[in-house]
This record gives sequence, C-alpha cells and structure tokens, in this order.
Amino acid sequence: MPSAIRVGEMITAIDERLFPSVTMWNRLEGRPRTQDFTRALQAEVRDALWMLGRQWQLGEFRGSDAGSPVFAKVRMDTTTLTRFRPGDDGTVGAFDTSTPFEAQVERRPVPLRIGGRVASLDLRLAMGRQWQRLVAPIGAFAALFVEHYPVAAPDPSAAADAQICSEPPAFALFAAAAGRLMDGGLLYEHLSAAAGNHAYDGIAAIPGSAHHDIELAEQAFLAWFARLIMQPDGADDSWTPPHLEYRFAVSAPEPDGDKVYTAEEYYQGRLDWYSLDIGTAEIDPPADPTPTPTTNPTDHVVRTTLPVPVTFTGMPNTRWWSFEEAKTNYGDVDASTTDLAKLMFLEFALVYANDWFVIPFTLDSGSLANVRGLAVSNTFGERFWIEAAGAGAEDDWQRWSMFTVDDPGAAADLTLLLLPIVATVDASPPTEDVWLIRDEVADMVWGVELSVPLPTGEPAPGVEAGSLLRSFLQSQLPPVGPAPASVAAERYQVMSTVPENWIPFVPVHVDGSNRETQLQRAALPRILDGDPNAPVKVQPRTVLLRQGLDATAAQTYFVAEEEVPRAGTRVQHSYQRTRWTDGSVVTWLRVRRQTGRGEGASGLRFDYLVDQPGPGS
Repeated sequence: MPSAIRVGEMITAIDERLFPSVTMWNRLEGRPRTQDFTRALQAEVRDALWMLGRQWQLGEFRGSDAGSPVFAKVRMDTTTLTRFRPGDDGTVGAFDTSTPFEAQVERRPVPLRIGGRVASLDLRLAMGRQWQRLVAPIGAFAALFVEHYPVAAPDPSAAADAQICSEPPAFALFAAAAGRLMDGGLLYEHLSAAAGNHAYDGIAAIPGSAHHDIELAEQAFLAWFARLIMQPDGADDSWTPPHLEYRFAVSAPEPDGDKVYTAEEYYQGRLDWYSLDIGTAEIDPPADPTPTPTTNPTDHVVRTTLPVPVTFTGMPNTRWWSFEEAKTNYGDVDASTTDLAKLMFLEFALVYANDWFVIPFTLDSGSLANVRGLAVSNTFGERFWIEAAGAGAEDDWQRWSMFTVDDPGAAADLTLLLLPIVATVDASPPTEDVWLIRDEVADMVWGVELSVPLPTGEPAPGVEAGSLLRSFLQSQLPPVGPAPASVAAERYQVMSTVPENWIPFVPVHVDGSNRETQLQRAALPRILDGDPNAPVKVQPRTVLLRQGLDATAAQTYFVAEEEVPRAGTRVQHSYQRTRWTDGSVVTWLRVRRQTGRGEGASGLRFDYLVDQPGPGS
C-alpha cells in the first residue's frame, strides 16, 4: 500500500473532503542551524528610533548629563561618650560600653520582698542552690545553712502570711520547701546589709579554718547574682515614678565643651538615638572621672573609599530594556493622595534610586560622628566638595536631614549618635501589669492591677488574687449570723464595694500652687463581716504602685496629672534577656509604658438607697 496519496488539485480536494484523514503531532520543535546561541541571547533591537522613543517616553532626554562618583575622600570628626547620669539628679558615672545601654537605663531592682514579706521564692531557691554548690567543696555545711537561712512555713493564723495561704499553689510550694531548702535571698540580704557581714555569722558549728574559704565563696556568690540579673545600685536608677518614664543624660567631650544628650521621657521600650535630645545643661564630672584627652578630645579621621550604589531587595532596574526579577510589582501599589510615606518611597524607588551611593565608615559603639565634608571625583574627572544637605538653621522648614537630633540652638546639629544598643531583646510575660484609667463619674483615677506577682514569683490575675485574699481573710473570722429581717422597702447604703485590685488616685494640689493638680495614691478600707478590729487599708500588690510604701518611713506617691490622659496608660514589668558583643548573657527587669484603651467605671458610689426584696420574693 503506498505511504502517500497523490492529489492533483489540492484546493478542490480540501473543499470536497475527498481524502479525510487524522493528523497528530507528538512534538513541535525548532531545528537550529547552528550550536552557537550567543547572538540569539543578545536580544538585539534593530530599530534605533524605537530606542530613542522609549528614552523620550521615560524622560531621559530631560535629565542632566552628570557623571557617577568613582572616588571619594571623607573627613569625619568623632568623639566618645564618657559620662552617664541616671534620672534628673542621679550620681554621674563613667559611660559603660561593656553592657547594653538598654540594660543600664531600664534596669529595675528585683523584688525579693514586697511589703516586708518574702517575694520571688523561685529566685530565692535558685540563689540557695547556687550557694550550696559553692560551699560543697569547702565542707559538709549544707544542713547548717538550710537551718540558718530557712524557708519559713506559712502560718494561716498570721496576717503576714495571708497572701501565701490564700493561694493554694503558693501555700503548697512554701510548705514543701520549708525545712528542706535554703532561702538564698536571706543570705543575700544579710551579706548586702553591711560590709562586715559573713555567711557564717551566728553558725557556731562552722570552724574558723573554713571562714576564709567561705568568704571567697561569698564574693563568688555576689558576683554570680550580679551577672544573673543586672540591677541598679540605689542612686543609678533612671526610673522616675511620678512621670512613669525613664530619664537620663549622657555626654561626650568636644573642643568647645561637653556635648550633652538628655532623655526626658523614654518609656517606649525601644532605645535609640531618637529617644534623646540635645541638652543645654552640663553634666558634672563623677567623683572618679574616667581619664579623657584634654588637648583634643575629638579625632579627625580622613578616609579614602569607593562609592557603592545603593541597592535593596526588589529594586527596579534603571533601564527600560533590562530584565527584572519580577518579585516586586510597583505598578500594583495602591496609594492614596494622603499616604505621603508610601508616595515618597515609590518616587525614590522608581525615579531616584540610582542617584544614591554608600560610602562605608566603621564607628565604635558609644561614639559621636560628624561628617565635615566629602571630596568626590566623578567619571568625567571633575572634583567636588560636598557638605551635609541638612546644614543651616534648625528651624528652616526646607532643611532635610536623617538620623539627626534636634538642637534648640540656631545652627542645625549634624552629629550622628551611635549608642551601644542591641538589635533584638527577648521579653518575658509581664510580671506586673497595671492600667491607669480615668473614672469621670467618681472623679478620680484608678490604678487597676491586671496582673500581680505572687509570693512564689509567678504572676496571677489581680482580680482573682484580690478575691482569694478577701475570701481567706473572711474565713479566718467567726461566722456571722443572719441579718435581722427588714421591713423597710429600701436600705441606705453608705458606700459601694470595689475590687481590691482597683487602687484609687485622687487629685490634689501641687505644693505651692493653687491651680496645678497632681494625682495622689489613696486607699480604700477592707471591711469584713464580723471583724472586731478597725478596717485596714487595701494596699497595692505591685511594685509599680507601691512606690514609697516599703521605705523605712512610708512616703506618699504622686503621679503627674498629664501622665494619665483620657485614653489612660498601661505600665508593665517584665524581664529582658539578650546577648552582648562578647557573647555574655544580660538579663534585667524593666518597665514599659503604653497607651491605654480609654476611660473606665469602677461603680463606686456613696450615700444611695437600695431596694429591698419584699416578703416572699
């Protein structure tokens, strides 16, 4: 059978379908005539007029014929921070670059006692275990230290142990540790109370031959706890309780005098150059000042380098005929006319991206740098002297600058402040959580303790802890008989009740002013049925609201009126942990403040009538 059919007239055969057939292709492929693909990959464009039209469409003919920088010489003046002052009038000390600056500013004392009662039992037990490990090579003194620094068993009949006994988990932990484990917090308090105190004080069974080794263990114990949690040492606490924020200042020497930076209201939790302003007052030198050069405290550095074009992920190509990776679709960005930040970014990415160059310059942390100028040579052999674009008057609205700190003076300050901070910090769940809210009906401010620390160190809901404590105290009193039957239709109520985790703040006058007001911490009475004693005041259980209560002589706590706006404010205690440049782990307890969620209502009322249920109801 022939493999092909001869067709005389192709058009007639197709129209009349004289030879029907089924045609199928497995694959269609081109047959290149050469194995060299160099020219095919060039993607040549033959029409030069099309190229010119595209350049005209993109506005390239309106651009200036400028050269690209190929060589740059930078003049940089640098100095180093040397002094640190915590608070408004704290003790000035040397600026420490061996620890994160966040830890130096934010650190707060770890509460080993709250209201004179034992707190943070989990930490106290860890301290006891560490001491036992230190003295184990010296001798078999573990039982002696457990006996001398014991965990006290809670007593349900003692009012001081009511917070422990009202919480079943806390009561179980204290009861299990009593007589078996050592309270390392008691040892730490004893060693820190006076310079001559030692761990073997009052323990006659420890021979004198072991005293020297125990004293060495004491030094190691104190150093271990200082490394474990970084804490302030009295006068170097930057937290300002009346304003619910941190305040501090740093300074660096310059030829014309010290340059001072101050932070008047830092509370956001992210510390960087924008948290500080240029101060006008000098910082007094510390008692033992760090030696600094007196002839010329500023280093003048001249460095030659090659400028590098700025690039970023998804950056559009600057030429129309270039192939892009298509990971970012700038044409699909939807920006309204009021979204200035997005519009500025798009203009930078699409129009001016290739106009920016980077000149690397390495600086030490904790330093100040000021670029005096750049000598730049371009591809045309031209040489230019370039100064900072932000130079000029500070209040010039047309002045543009980045990473600069405001200066109240006439001339703009162009100094770059590089603080010794870390990029990432791990935060624990809040150990204390307090909301300060305004109650317009009661005409006061309430400090609502949403989360309070238990004696074990664990946090607990404030309303739950307050309810358990009140129920426990009520259970310790003799039962009260039923109230006499009332025949009146209404009952006179002197005052309504408020949960014990609501701490009142009342407005009072500022001393010396009859117009300015501030908020003073107050207290509500705890009234228990059948209590023969006078009602006691409900005290806050958080360290944040107990300011001044645990001092030797109790002090009144005031909060500035402006620190609690109509939206309220939220303050939290939490532990922070990070690693420093030498690999060491740094942990500290900090306070963070946030904006609240609006006003609240406590339901507090005075002198009102309550309807009484009728007979049979």
